[in-house]
Amino acid sequence: MSYIVYLGAHTHGLKPTELDTERVKNSHYDLLGSFLGSKVKAQDSIFYSYTRNINGFAAVLDEKEALEFGKNPNVLSVFLNLPRKLHTTRSWNFLGLENNGVVPPYSIWKAARFGEDTIIGNLDSGVWPESKSFSDEGMGPVPSKWRGVCDKGVRCNRKLIGARYFNKGFIAGGGKLNASSYTPRDEDGHGTHTLSTAGGSFVPGASVFGFGNGTAKGGSPKARVAAYKVCWPRSDGEGGCYDADILAAIDAAIHDGVDVLSVSLGGAPNDYFQDGISIGSFHAVKKGITVVCSAGNEGPGAGSVSNVSPWIFTVGASTIDRDFINFVSLGNQKKIKGESLSDGGLPSNKVYPLISAEDANAANASSGDAMLCKPGSLDPKKVMGKILVCLRGDTARVDKGLQAVRAGAVAMILANDGSSGNEIIADRHVLPASHINFTDGEAVFAYIKSTKSPTASMTRPITELGTKPAPFMAAFSSQGPNTITPEILKPDITAPGVSIIAAYSPAQGEAPYASDSGTSMSCPHVSGIVGLLKTLHPDWSPAAIKSAIMTTAETRDNNMEAMLSSSFTKATPFSYGAGHVTPNSAMDPGLVYDSTVNDYLNFLCAYGYNESQIQLFAEGPYTCPKAVTLKDFNYPTITIPNLKGTVTVARTVTNVGSPGVYTARVTAPTGISVWVKPTRLVFAKTGEVQKFEVFLKANGVGVAKDYVFGELLWEDGKHSVRSPIVVKANEK
Repeated sequence: MSYIVYLGAHTHGLKPTELDTERVKNSHYDLLGSFLGSKVKAQDSIFYSYTRNINGFAAVLDEKEALEFGKNPNVLSVFLNLPRKLHTTRSWNFLGLENNGVVPPYSIWKAARFGEDTIIGNLDSGVWPESKSFSDEGMGPVPSKWRGVCDKGVRCNRKLIGARYFNKGFIAGGGKLNASSYTPRDEDGHGTHTLSTAGGSFVPGASVFGFGNGTAKGGSPKARVAAYKVCWPRSDGEGGCYDADILAAIDAAIHDGVDVLSVSLGGAPNDYFQDGISIGSFHAVKKGITVVCSAGNEGPGAGSVSNVSPWIFTVGASTIDRDFINFVSLGNQKKIKGESLSDGGLPSNKVYPLISAEDANAANASSGDAMLCKPGSLDPKKVMGKILVCLRGDTARVDKGLQAVRAGAVAMILANDGSSGNEIIADRHVLPASHINFTDGEAVFAYIKSTKSPTASMTRPITELGTKPAPFMAAFSSQGPNTITPEILKPDITAPGVSIIAAYSPAQGEAPYASDSGTSMSCPHVSGIVGLLKTLHPDWSPAAIKSAIMTTAETRDNNMEAMLSSSFTKATPFSYGAGHVTPNSAMDPGLVYDSTVNDYLNFLCAYGYNESQIQLFAEGPYTCPKAVTLKDFNYPTITIPNLKGTVTVARTVTNVGSPGVYTARVTAPTGISVWVKPTRLVFAKTGEVQKFEVFLKANGVGVAKDYVFGELLWEDGKHSVRSPIVVKANEK
């Protein structure tokens, strides 16, 4: 067995000489040698001497020796050299691709060779090429199909094989840039984070201020990656990613030879022909490129989802089973659990005055603005030396901490508003902070009002694993229904997007790895998984890959209960789409709902575009079918937004597994009758296509006027091909 012997601090100072470290090493040999009987035995036993900052050593000892040696007055502690769990990115462990750092035989990572040689392009704020996540160590030659380039300012390698920037649209929109900014280099951090999440290499020892320490990696760790910088900062702080630049970048990416496009950006949903992402992604899908986009961070309001085109893979955000927790103790003895990634903390058990930001408003500011800790709303005379309680909403979470620090607060408690519910996020605040849920926030505000001298203390954050329930939906994750085409359920899927650790740009003084939250973080998780499927099944279409991920998704959490919203009410397909991604199941889905380019053209025809418009997409003659409807578009979900009488929905499935017999099983939405014809599908070979119809009818007067949810399952004993059913009945 091996043990660590901890001896405390060194006496040689911060910059030891070689002589100092050698002296320390010899002192370790002498100390253990005096116990074992000889210095030679000690040298054989010790395999690490900690000689620079930590004073101690690691040695092979038996249990009795360790117990006895620990009684030495010069020894602070002796403890087993236990393996620690790999936490960064914890999300891949949570998704089942690894098990505490070990890749199990059933993992898609093993089957898909870690996404070897798939090329993932990322539209974002650029890339920090020096990040270890983009090291090409151990990688072979760049795939021969690659035609991309690296613009000035970025030196590429066999991992990061492309880096380009597009800013003419930004400049035309009024943006101004220095000549030195004409580079793909990431000055923001967002692009580096998302690209490394999708396809970053294995990087041991990655952490944020020591939290989440472990091995960072992307979803396709052996993929090649390319950065397309389309997002730029503005002097007013807003910045932007302009459609002109987005289209130019997608055009370039198609030419360059990417297999997957990851797009963690978007705006309000718009007509398909007036949306740069929608148009560009259609052309990419035509060339066999899967385009994955974020659903948006405008939740939890209904109809807030963006990137709703049926050819786009739209991703919502949910939690994982890791928290960075700390505790707030109120003067009334109530202890509240929060989250934070603040670098540092308040002195242990020291109590400070507590003030609600509502009571700390500046003379020229309303109490409402002060409660939200908006810039200029706080009076430093009221805040100085106190723990300030801010309400979540309107402004960025980290900006509230900045305003608190400027007003002289020693720490901040960030309390959720009602819409944010139980979703608490570990942010890198500039002061000690704790983000708490809505219920606990109400308790804090009530306590402040109950006494003339409220007080509180706050602990430093620690990492907690295996938290339950997980996943649950993030409050910020944009939700359906789809406001452009309600017949297409959006988002399509949910994936980890809360407190995700990945590479970052040090340009703004950040650490090389950082934690961030948003559908921007969940999107590249799915992009990485798409990369794995592309390596494993290079002949699958974008629609087949999308279907495989959607129909194998899970709708239960790690308590084996229905997934919850951030308010801990039952979540619906309008927040998670088909469910939470399960990569290992996606590599063998059994059946897929495939779609061709012509199917997408028919969809546009059903939507209302005329043939001359569609021909601009089709690049050739096209005739709208006489009978084509949105409900019959071959999507992996079934959505009827206006059910009248009996509605028939047609679908087609393709067998991508072995021959087999599939049986239909329906869980009907409340108040709706659903039946399927035929109820059995027999597949004699791989690649065989079968059709079926689903019939839906409201069960008379009194049916709920809001959306109700059910599901259709096709099962063969091995595979379970699941499709959500979403219905809103119209009694008229």
